[in-house]
Amino acid sequence: MKNTYWKKNVQYISILLTLWFIVSFGCGILFVEQLNTIKIGGFKLGFWFAQQGSIFCFVIIIFTYIYLMNRLDKKLNKDE
Repeated sequence: MKNTYWKKNVQYISILLTLWFIVSFGCGILFVEQLNTIKIGGFKLGFWFAQQGSIFCFVIIIFTYIYLMNRLDKKLNKDE
């Protein structure tokens, strides 16, 4: 049961950090030219992702991780 918990925990972390990497590095650096063709509030989308988008994504990832871990705790009857 302990191995199941930690395997799932590492899986969640890996997926969420990969998503954050794609948003922060991919959208902020690699795909910036394609994203700059779109404007939001007068700012280019690539600039927005580089400045704020990755931070918003990280905050959403934190709350997603909390939700997933609470659900996993209930599923495996972990009380701390």
